[in-house]
Amino acid sequence: MPYVVAQPCINCKHTDCVEVCPVDCFYEGPNFLVIHPDECIDCNACVPVCPVEAIYADDELPEQWEHYAEWNTYLAEQWQALGYNITEKKDALPEAEEYAAEPLLSQKSEEDILTWEGAE
Repeated sequence: MPYVVAQPCINCKHTDCVEVCPVDCFYEGPNFLVIHPDECIDCNACVPVCPVEAIYADDELPEQWEHYAEWNTYLAEQWQALGYNITEKKDALPEAEEYAAEPLLSQKSEEDILTWEGAE
């Protein structure tokens, strides 16, 4: 039962979760974090420290975000191959506070996730 980063993380990218992860299973994109499901040890350390409540056990994802389990797997494998493992806390994105509140919070979707190919 790995943990999954869901929609609230898009355009926020707080990294408090990365700092507490004992196995370094987080990977970063330009505006989103993911958890590699094969590396996650299900310790739950990341859940309480996420300021936007974006991390869920895969079997506890809200119905509207269940597809983020597949996104985490897909993007984690891509970003792992590109060397984007993140192991230390960084500053959140400059617009994080704006995207963590309404109306932008409910307007985000997986279509807003940037990949390194599109960002570079």
